[in-house]
Amino acid sequence: MSSISQTPETKQGLPVGRLLLGLSLIIVIVGLSLAPFGAELRSAVSDAHPHGPDLDLFARIPVVIKVHLLAALAALALGSVLMLQRKGRLFHRIAGWTWVCLVSVVAGSSIFITSLNNGRWSLLHLFTGWTLIILPLAVIWAKRHDVARHRRAMMGLFIGGFAINLLVAFIPGRTLWNLFLG
Repeated sequence: MSSISQTPETKQGLPVGRLLLGLSLIIVIVGLSLAPFGAELRSAVSDAHPHGPDLDLFARIPVVIKVHLLAALAALALGSVLMLQRKGRLFHRIAGWTWVCLVSVVAGSSIFITSLNNGRWSLLHLFTGWTLIILPLAVIWAKRHDVARHRRAMMGLFIGGFAINLLVAFIPGRTLWNLFLG
């Protein structure tokens, strides 16, 4: 009788060190990006007043930002559904490919959004580069049935790329801030 089949499965724990390192790196990048605007940010936060979306403002923003925003919101919604659904089924595969396409649009469009840094890329564009590297790797890992790597990459993209960046998108002066709080 094979000892492999008799060996109990070990549950691999969350790599807390890597998680803390990743979060620390994100905090440093966002902090360095926002440091020059500290006084202005504090003033804007104190003057904030929540309201429904400003559709006139949405109509005036550049097309690339509209595409970026709508694709990001769709990816956030679909990613939330994917996190809750059973993996490996037909729905997961179809919705997963749709999510990959949406994330590609979000990352691709962000390359052309440079208004935060006077027409140049900012440190926040490091997330774009990371996404454009990790997204195809995550697809390859899924195709190779390397489920653990695929799961880590996709969850990292979802949590880091959307949940955390949603907070970054609400920085005073940015489009989402102005649409809902400005």
